[in-house]
This record gives sequence, C-alpha cells and structure tokens, in this order.
Amino acid sequence: MISVYKKGAYLLKGMEIVSEEDTEKVNSLKLNLKKYEAKKGTITYSILSNHNISDNMDRLKIKFDAMASHDITFVGIIQTAKASGMRKFPIPYVLTNCHNSLCAVGGTINEDDHMFGLSAAKKYGGIYVPPHISVIHQYMREMMAGCGKMILGSDSHTRYGALGTMAIGEGGGELVKQLLCSTYDISYPEVVGVYLTGKPQKGVGPQDIALAIIGKVFKSGYVKNKVMEFVGPGISNLSVDFRNGIDVMTTETTCLTSIWRTDEEVRMYLKVHNREEDYAELNPDEVAYYDGMIYVDLSIIKPMIALPFHPSNVYEIDYLNNNLKTVLKEIEEEANKLFDNQEIEFNLKDKIVDGKLRVDQGIIAGCAGGTYSNIMEASKIIKNKSCGNGEFSLSIYPSSQPIMSELIKSGAAIELINSGVIIKTAFCGPCFGAGDTPANGSFSIRHTTRNFPNREGSKPGNNQLSYVALMDARSIASTAANGGILTPATDFDIDYLDNYSYEFNQISYLNRVYDGYSKPNKEAKLVYGPNIKDWPKMSKLTDNILLKVCSKIMDEVTTTDELIPSGETSAFRSNPLGLAEFTLSRRDERYVPRAKEIYEVEKYRINGGNPIEKDFDLAEAYKKIKSIDNFSNINIEDIEIGSVIYCNKPGDGSAREQAASCQRVIGGLANICKEYATKRYRSNVINWGMIPFQTNEEPEFNIGDYIFVPNIRQLLDKDMENIKAYVIGNEVKEINLYISNMTYEEREIIKAGSLINYNRSRNLDTVKAQHI
Repeated sequence: MISVYKKGAYLLKGMEIVSEEDTEKVNSLKLNLKKYEAKKGTITYSILSNHNISDNMDRLKIKFDAMASHDITFVGIIQTAKASGMRKFPIPYVLTNCHNSLCAVGGTINEDDHMFGLSAAKKYGGIYVPPHISVIHQYMREMMAGCGKMILGSDSHTRYGALGTMAIGEGGGELVKQLLCSTYDISYPEVVGVYLTGKPQKGVGPQDIALAIIGKVFKSGYVKNKVMEFVGPGISNLSVDFRNGIDVMTTETTCLTSIWRTDEEVRMYLKVHNREEDYAELNPDEVAYYDGMIYVDLSIIKPMIALPFHPSNVYEIDYLNNNLKTVLKEIEEEANKLFDNQEIEFNLKDKIVDGKLRVDQGIIAGCAGGTYSNIMEASKIIKNKSCGNGEFSLSIYPSSQPIMSELIKSGAAIELINSGVIIKTAFCGPCFGAGDTPANGSFSIRHTTRNFPNREGSKPGNNQLSYVALMDARSIASTAANGGILTPATDFDIDYLDNYSYEFNQISYLNRVYDGYSKPNKEAKLVYGPNIKDWPKMSKLTDNILLKVCSKIMDEVTTTDELIPSGETSAFRSNPLGLAEFTLSRRDERYVPRAKEIYEVEKYRINGGNPIEKDFDLAEAYKKIKSIDNFSNINIEDIEIGSVIYCNKPGDGSAREQAASCQRVIGGLANICKEYATKRYRSNVINWGMIPFQTNEEPEFNIGDYIFVPNIRQLLDKDMENIKAYVIGNEVKEINLYISNMTYEEREIIKAGSLINYNRSRNLDTVKAQHI
C-alpha cells in the first residue's frame, strides 16, 4: 500500500507520523509551535546547511564534494570551462566512458572523446574510468559516495541517497560553474518524507518498489523539484543494493534529489568497499517536519511492470496478465496519439498467445539493474533452466568489473551462461538506445531506468517501433525461465538471501582507472579528434526579440529524448552543429530546417544586412509590428530574430544539456510552455541563453507565426510576472507570458546570450586566481 498525505507531516523519533491535518494531535503535542525548528530536523537540512556558503538558507549557494560525467557530456563541459579560464579541477571529477563504450565504427563513433577525457584528466587533475570498467553511477557508489556528502553529475540518474549522499543530476552548465569555483544556486527545496515500513515479499525487488512509488506520485507532481527523504523502520529490512535500486529510480518522479537514513548496513557496505571512514549515522531529529509524506508498506507491493511509454505507466503484473486485451489496447491507442503522422502498424495485442503475453527480449543492465544482488537473484531463478532457442533472448550487463569478478567467482556467471543468457560488460547502452535495440514490433522487458518512446533506439520516422516495459530483474528472469511468457517472480518458490556476501576486489580499478585528482599537469596537451568542435559564437540578447514558432507540440509531456534523441545521435556528442541536426528529429522532423532558415536571416542581420530583404514573411510581420501602439518607429535591424518551440511540459528525463544547446546553436531564443517538467531542463535552457517563458493561456499561435516580445532586457530586471507579447500571424494578438523566479546570475546569463558568453565577459582574474 502506498498513500500520499495531502498536507505536511511531523515525524516523531523517526517512527511516528503525525499529519498536519490532525490538528487535535498537533495542538496537543504543541507541534505547530515547533514547526519552524522542526523543518531543520530533516537529514536534508543538515546536509544542505553544511554545503551552503551563503548566510541565507532560503537562497542556497552550494559547493559540492565531487562531480561525475560520462562520455556524452564531459567534452562539452570541459571545453566550456576551459574557454572560461579553468586551470585545474578544483574538486574530484570522475570522467566515465559508459555511453559511447562500443566505439563500433570509425568516423565519429570511435575513441576520440575517450582520449580527450584521459588527456583532460591528466592536464586538469581528474579521474578517468575507461570503457567497460564501470557505469557512471556504480563507480560513484563504490568509490566516491559517503554519508553527508553532496555530488553533482551531468546525468539525470545521479542518485546516491541510500549511501547518505545527496546527489543531483544537472545539465553541463551547472558542472561548469563548479569547475569555475562558483556555486549551485537554488531556493531551499521542499522536503517530502518517504516512510517505509514492512518487508518486501519473496520475489519482489527494488524496481517493483520504485515503480509503485513512481506510479503513485509522478502525474500529480507531488515530489517535483523536491527532496525525497527516506525514513522509517522498513529501511532496515532492505540491503544497500536493494536501497540503491529504489533510489536511482527516484529521478523518474521528477524530484530534485534524495537522501536516506543510514544504519549498520550502510557502514558494512562502505567497509566492504574499503571506505568505512565515509560512514556516519544519518537520522532525522526527534521532531522533523516534512512538506509532504508518502507512506509505503513494502509488504503489500507485488511485482510491477511499467508499460510503454513512461515509467509511471505502472500495473501489477498479475493485473496485466488478467486484463491483457483491455490494457494492451489502451497502449496501442496511446501509441496512435504519439505517432499519428507515421505509417506504423501497432501490434502489441498480437503478443497475446493462448491468452498469455509473449515477450521477445529481456535486459538486465546499468545503474538500476546491473547490481550484484539483482543478478544473483536472477541466476537463482534461471539456474538449470533454458532461455529457449526461439525469438526470446536475455542479456545481462553487470554494472562494474568488480561485480563481474564476483559473479564469476561465485559461479553465478557460469550458471547464467549455461542457461543461454548473454553476459556483457558494463555499459549504459540498453538504457539510452545504443545496445540491444529490439526488432521492429518487438516487446522488450528491461530492468533499466526508462522506457520513453524510441529511447531504446527504434525509429518511427522509418516506420520502425518497438515496445519497452520496465520490470525487476527477478520477474525478467522468471519470464526467461518460463519460455518468454510474462511471469512475476512471485510465481517461483525460490530461497532468496536477504543479503549476499560480497567481496569487493578493486584490482581492476587500480590497474585501469587513471586517478590524477590533485595532480594536474599544466604542460599536458589536450588530445582532440576531428569531430570535437568548439561551441559556435552566440550573440547577446537585444532589447526586442522576434520569435518564429518552429515547432508546437501539444503532448502532455515532452521528454528530453524527443527534444534531442539519444542512441546513434551520440556519434556527434562533441560536435554542437552536427548534433543539432537531430533536434526533435523523432518528433517534428521539419523543426531543424525551419529553425535554420530563420537563423540565416538573423545572421544576415548581425552582419549588418536588412533582414526583411531575406524573408518575405518577416517583411509582412515587421509591417504589423509597426502598427502596434508605441512601436511605429522601431527599427527591424534592432530586433533580434530567432526560433522558439512550444511544448506543454518539456524536459522530462535526461539531464543532457544538448536538449537545450541544440536549439540554441541553430538560433533558438526561447521556449514557451505551461510548465517545465524538471528543474534541470529549465536550467539548461537558461544556461544556453534561451528565455524560459511560461504561459497560463492556451497557445493561440501556430507554426510559422511570429511572437514579438518588446523591452525584454528591461523586463528581466523586474518581477517578470506579466510580460506582454504579440502574436504576429494573420492578425496581431496580444498574449501574456511570464518567467518564474530566476537568480541574478541566471538573468545575466540570458542577457549575455549563454553561460559561455557570461563567463567570458566577467573579470576572470578572480577565477584564475582560485586555480593557481
């Protein structure tokens, strides 16, 4: 059972919840008199206060203890920081190579970025983890996370709360700020308690618990941009591996970050990993106030499945199996809405054979699925059984070489191989569309983190679509053992262990990981490949802007994978203009030519030309602008021209800054939406100099219309609650936009045209002095 409190709640001695709605009890205990102090009683408050360098806990300026990036993001981050005056990495910075790991062909998909990363680690004093050694988050769990720490990562699943570390996934711009000894600036976030009680049933794994929570809170936005603080006696019934598996999936709730109370289990985990000194017991105070509370009875949760096309589309597997035709019809109807302009045959109901759901592929991988205990329990289920010799296949990717070593030593790897399982090396590919891409029309079940449309690598533009569902490793193994028929793990009577003995052997790290932290070599040269390009020049914001609507997406949510697809696009991960060609390619294939066309007009203006000479539609729009009161004398040469996209709710998913930078480098000036799905996407929009407009109105404009926003630089210095703009279409219509709160620095970044411009325009003497 999972229940959500309508208001805040007090937690007494870590055990008793008192709802704020229970006014009689609140008053009798005089809790309302302690509310202000009780807010400080959370674990969250203690960690944030220890990392806040401002004197104001309402406006935080955070310095992190360490950072992490992978090989789709670290090149751009380092290039940006280098151009801004960075001379060394001021904190431990881990560069992993778990996304472009395959280096499958020459040209762009090779090791150029890896060699750049290694050279940067040598030059600036970083930690370099080569391909196939570990996925980013497993390395950070094993080697970096510790109680009371804060870690910043350029991957959205940067979550180490179960180890007592408050970890946040953000776009590259926020990491650049830390490399320049600046701060992560946010208002103090709301904190939601997640009270765990009971013990999971046999066969129920961490993905089941996580999906149940996601299904309960995602659509309501209950924890959006908030901290999820896990408390309660049920935590003691979970191994640290199990906790990690739940924790990493908190990203899919759209929370800001997570933190858990710690106990002897965490101390032993750190001891096994040779870091017992990083342990500290973390608990809320005797009285702690939470802005919300989620009550989770672990013993009630059953094996779950998140059907296409989102981790929140959650059902109990038993319910799905009993209602196959009804549920799968709903999924096909959803697919029709998403791909209404594609000639795709939706065949999910065809997977029903003799009243049962036949699966084509299983994957257990990455930071969520590839942990030691997940794979050990999968091996118990499938031992002495066969995956079959038909269409169904099962691949398992242990998340690090030390885990692989222990699986081999325990004999589990042999048992899996003998059952027909394919064991591969540490790689994030199946999670983002660069490995085990299913056949057209296939149904894949995965213990990974996401099942967004096309994230697994299919291409609807080529009339290719496959379906991905998220499940726990135990039920995936049960499905494999049952010949590919969807089966919950509770159908198998297996003697699981509550905690697997595990010996961490870091010899593979000692022999292959380059650890240069605090040992920068300023004489070392960065190694560039031909596909590693500098960021193109971006102009600063003018007083007046004219936005051409180049895409309008009315879906309930637009993911970052739709804004810039993952998978094969990573071939151009370090080539801003090359990557930009893929912007919205799986959602609106005409967006890029529209945006580039208007950007050519803007470049003509920047170079001194009259832009109306280049575009007839613009000439007509300019005439209409001059007809508006107070703008009859405005000069077209003084109006910055760019593209804008509208989405109802953009930015769910990945932290990859390319979701915003790809719009910017081909002339994007703004986004307009009802709300931003995540803080990290909105931060990316800002750091790339685009204006994060919002509206409470229905978008009364269409693709091809212009939106004129006068006096925008002045408005950025005001409250920004009511920004008058004008839609220039067949007629002129006044609309109201607004911009939610921004810090002073964020306003200045937008005025400068990008974080790069902002840093270049600052007096860099202070930044340089901090690195000498």
